[in-house]
Amino acid sequence: MIPEEVFKRRPRHNNTPDSIILVIANYIVVALSTALFTDKEHISLFFWVVIAILAWYNYYTIRRNIEEFSNRVTLIAYIVNICILVGLFFLFRDMA
Repeated sequence: MIPEEVFKRRPRHNNTPDSIILVIANYIVVALSTALFTDKEHISLFFWVVIAILAWYNYYTIRRNIEEFSNRVTLIAYIVNICILVGLFFLFRDMA
C-alpha cells in the first residue's frame, strides 16, 4: 500500500513551472504554424491569426503568474526564447 504522504508531496502531479510550459507551448505552436501556413513566397493570414492567439495566451499566462515572471532570470530567459522563436520562424520558412 502506498503511503498518503506520497500524494501530498506532489499536489499537481507535475512540478513543471508555468514559465517552462509557456515556452514549450510557444515552440510547438510556432513550429507547427510555420510549417503549415507559410512558404518562401507567401505567409497565410491564418498564420497571423495563430500568432495573435499565441500572443494573447502569453499575455494571459504572464498576468496569471506574475510572481513567477517577476524574477529577473526568468524574464530574461523568456525574452531570449522569444528572440530564438523569431529566428526559427525565418529558418523554417526558408526550408519550406
